[in-house]
Amino acid sequence: MFGSPAVLEIFSDIGTVRRMLDVEAALARAEAQCGVISDAAASVIAEVCAVPAVIDLDALAHAAVAAGNLAIPFVKQLTAAVTARDAEAGRYVHWGATSQDIIDTALVLQTVDALDAIDTDLLQLGDACAALAGAHRATPMVARTWLQHALPTTFGAKAAGWLDALCRDLQRIARARQQARALQFGGAAGTLASLGDDAPAVAAHFARALKLDLPALPWHAHRDRLVEVAAALGMLTGTLGKMARDVSLLMQTEIAEAAEPAAEGRGGSSTMPHKRNPVGCAAVLSAAVRVPPLVGTMFAAMPQEHERALGGWQAEWDTLPQIITLAAGALRQMRDVIGGLQVDAARMRANLDITHGLILGEAAMLELGLRIGRMPAHRLVEAASHRAIAHGLTLRDALAQQLREDPSHAGLLDAAALDKLSDPARYAGQATSFADATVAAWRAARADQHKD
Repeated sequence: MFGSPAVLEIFSDIGTVRRMLDVEAALARAEAQCGVISDAAASVIAEVCAVPAVIDLDALAHAAVAAGNLAIPFVKQLTAAVTARDAEAGRYVHWGATSQDIIDTALVLQTVDALDAIDTDLLQLGDACAALAGAHRATPMVARTWLQHALPTTFGAKAAGWLDALCRDLQRIARARQQARALQFGGAAGTLASLGDDAPAVAAHFARALKLDLPALPWHAHRDRLVEVAAALGMLTGTLGKMARDVSLLMQTEIAEAAEPAAEGRGGSSTMPHKRNPVGCAAVLSAAVRVPPLVGTMFAAMPQEHERALGGWQAEWDTLPQIITLAAGALRQMRDVIGGLQVDAARMRANLDITHGLILGEAAMLELGLRIGRMPAHRLVEAASHRAIAHGLTLRDALAQQLREDPSHAGLLDAAALDKLSDPARYAGQATSFADATVAAWRAARADQHKD
């Protein structure tokens, strides 16, 4: 329920080890290109690293507990495997690097791959929202404030609100990805003293081999790049939570204006055969509850000691993968919900009439305000509203009575004007224009994404 298969695979045990092996292989090739180690040694190291099964995952997990991180027993196993093939090559495994270089760079590779997968689902979700916003640009419905009927709007405008937020999420994730794709390579204390004068060239080749950016200096204790990813995904998850909250409220029996897609076995109850629960929204809202404290952990871990951290770095190991996988899972769920969302336009129109026209009180007040001033008009419509509630009338009829009873108000609004003021579709303001503009902005953002 709470993950995306593609992203869960990226952060699986084998996915983590595979990327650590990729990092070690790229390091060896970079060092061979710079003459630090022989081409033959680099070839053997790369060949061994191409087979993930060379690492015993169970032994690695157990040894990491005592070692304090995954890289130490990982390098021991890898060195043993390379040495078994070629003793000379075994001398140069992990040459000049430190544990954090391998762990951080592997995490960067995982993060970039995961954000690419997230982008795909985000674009699909945005396209689905754009389709809803376009198809329902003029479909009238109730706008609700404080969970109460407020004024008319359109369902297209509501879908456009979701889309507009997703457009910003797309841009935030693109910026975070660009920041995060930085090689981590500093050696024991961030100085690369282990490679002497060859360090700059090795680092450049290393970054190029992994298609990562080469930062000005190692960032062992400066974690803002990864925190930016966490923050961007925290906001994405919040956007998805907002959408899930809206859809689940629209699915309430008493409202019934929209519903998650129906499918065999989806949203049922073990005891109530009639139930159709918003299960996709439930999964998204669960992620929206869980992710913010995890993002807070990433922020809390930022003040790290000197050149290498004690505790703060380690706190990230489970935290960032959880954030990424939860965000990806929520995105997958919401993509499916919105992609198959069932919209009941007739029910939306019927719900506009529940208050018998009271929802259009502002329209009547402003129209009368042009003639008698805003406050007198407010009092007049308020009195008519109370009359409508007390006697079971529509606001139109109660207002007509109110106007007839006061000679000073005679002729303020005729029957045609009252009819016009009683049509919810005429008081949706700029809802259709907002929907159109948001869809256009999404298409432009999507084009920019494709260009990049």
